[in-house]
Amino acid sequence: MTGYYDRHDSASADDAERPATEHGMSRRQLIRHAGWFGGAVVLTVASGEVISHIADSREPDSMTAVGATAAANSSLRFVQVSDSHIGFHGPANTDVVGSFTEAINQVNSLGFRPDFVMHSGDLTHLSTAGQFDQVKQMLTGMQTDRVFTVPGEHDSIGDAGRAYRKTFGMGTLGDGWYSFDTHGVHFIALVNTLSLEKLGHLGNDQIDFVRKDIAGLSSDTPIVVFSHIPLFAMYPKWGWSTDDALKVIALLRRFSSVTCLNGHVHQLFTKTDGNITFHSATTTAYPLPKPGRAPAPTPQVVPARQLKDALGIRTVGYRQGDRELAIKDQRLA
Repeated sequence: MTGYYDRHDSASADDAERPATEHGMSRRQLIRHAGWFGGAVVLTVASGEVISHIADSREPDSMTAVGATAAANSSLRFVQVSDSHIGFHGPANTDVVGSFTEAINQVNSLGFRPDFVMHSGDLTHLSTAGQFDQVKQMLTGMQTDRVFTVPGEHDSIGDAGRAYRKTFGMGTLGDGWYSFDTHGVHFIALVNTLSLEKLGHLGNDQIDFVRKDIAGLSSDTPIVVFSHIPLFAMYPKWGWSTDDALKVIALLRRFSSVTCLNGHVHQLFTKTDGNITFHSATTTAYPLPKPGRAPAPTPQVVPARQLKDALGIRTVGYRQGDRELAIKDQRLA
């Protein structure tokens, strides 16, 4: 395995984004039927189909049942955290270290030991050596055997991600991408944050990596893809999309179950497109506005007592054989 250190409908594409893309699918089509939700999304993968329903966070019994199912039945359980922005200073969150510490404590209080934790980018706010060292040290507090990461654009400021890769890129390929297998699931970690002029870009080298990486896999292998920026056109006007992602999506069409998990947008969002389900995660730092609800995606100030309602972690459970994938989003509040 690579890419880790041991420790051990308001959202719509811009009308200008309509040209047909690979396999005739337009960006407008790619984001249709997308919807906002505030509860946990539970995915059941069976017979090659992905079926999702929302567990209302206001119904404790529903949320408890989701967690209990994952805990009781899953042979694989991992956690996604995202957008800790260590080094941020501003009124939207005056203590990002404190809120990320709370997220770590929440992971350690789940009642089970995650097989791994994935941080899906923007570990730091300004990509300084001190910030990378601080977040790496904090991640050692996770009670798990492995921590994986992908970079966010804030982890690539001024040096095309070199400082990030020096700290977190051991064993990765190219600009930091990699893949690994565990519990019958194939995981792919992608980097789409290095081209700041057209934020959300993979590049031909990385697309070729994916093509070769999955070439020998059976079509019934569950695939989970991590990236920082969404691989679907959530809101291109704000850079909430990946301009060449459809080339990777086309490669993944033959698999019966594909789940793409990202950060970047600092809020929960889900979309299903055939065999592929996309989930944007929330943040441990500060909320961002919903697409089109503000002039720009700038940190949102909310009453202090409400901040933790906008922050959280994600747990994912998978049981080999039944091929059930359960996703539960949990708030820090």
